[in-house]
Amino acid sequence: MDFLTIRPGVPEVKLTSTMPEALPEDGFVWCDVMTAEPRVWVEPVQALAGVTIFEDHLLDAENPNHPSYFDSTHTYEMIVFRGLAIPPPTAGGGTIRIKTRPTVFFLMPRLLVTVRASDSRLVPALRERLMAAVEGSQRMPQGPEELMLRLLNQMVDRYLDLRQPFTDQIELWQRLLLDPRRPFNNWYQLLEARSEARKLETLCEEQLDAIQEWRDERIEHFAAGETCPPSALPMLTDNLQVRANDIVEHINRVLSHAKRLESSVESAVQLHFSATTHRTNQIMRTLTTITAIFMPLTLITGIFGMNFEFIPGLHSRNGFWIAMGLMLLIAVAMLVFFRARRYLESSDIEERFKRRKKASERDEPRVGQG
Repeated sequence: MDFLTIRPGVPEVKLTSTMPEALPEDGFVWCDVMTAEPRVWVEPVQALAGVTIFEDHLLDAENPNHPSYFDSTHTYEMIVFRGLAIPPPTAGGGTIRIKTRPTVFFLMPRLLVTVRASDSRLVPALRERLMAAVEGSQRMPQGPEELMLRLLNQMVDRYLDLRQPFTDQIELWQRLLLDPRRPFNNWYQLLEARSEARKLETLCEEQLDAIQEWRDERIEHFAAGETCPPSALPMLTDNLQVRANDIVEHINRVLSHAKRLESSVESAVQLHFSATTHRTNQIMRTLTTITAIFMPLTLITGIFGMNFEFIPGLHSRNGFWIAMGLMLLIAVAMLVFFRARRYLESSDIEERFKRRKKASERDEPRVGQG
């Protein structure tokens, strides 16, 4: 448990492991707590802020599976926000799996409490930047709301980084689904990829609800003429509203992308079955055409194979060649007829793959020479 006393006007950042004597008049205190720690932070924070944190909220903060959520009392606000646990792998490394964990924010007047995992990288990185901000490398946050929004913005930006790996993976599945040379059998992995896209969509919707509820509650109570919202926290400034709107816009972008990915997977599956049906129809049409070509030939051979003593041309010296020529003529005539009616054509997908293969074969010597 660490306490950071931040005074933007000085500027000053004081990092201690013990609770400060009082909240600063010209700044605020940031209490950073690990989820693995017991509730040693509750009594010091309650004494410092003069508030009482409800047991239900403490249980929510200790729940690793709690979804993104917002709630408020007359003395504080609580926001649960799920962030990515580990960076996502590339599409070539297998199915991208989304693993998240919650970070809990307790927002009080001139005090911010964050309850997060011990191996989180975002909070220590921001704390280092705040320590460096004393030397003028970064603008100091003006209050606990701005500090919280900075942390939330970094968490949402990690979701934005998911878009390209997810897109690459979906494009890979589309190519495998529509490849006519190999049958597609990885239906379980495809279902997992679709499930991960739906999970990302659900996460974004929960995050969006939590941030919008927090922002709307702050704005609506002041718009109604009240001096302060139920949590006794100040009104959002224009700068904070811009930051909150920017986070909402980023979440909406990830949400829209997740919906497009899920729709792309469904479209790829439909295209796969359509292409399979089309290919089956092509095969059946080809087999039917071949059968139609050989039907008159079978009829001729069947007639001349009957066990009659007198058959026209049976004892002729040129009868065999006349029959063979007639059968060949009939086969060629029917083949020309079916070609003219476009019954014997390759599918567009096969033709496209053939053209790509020929183009790659032409380019291979050039690559070797380079």
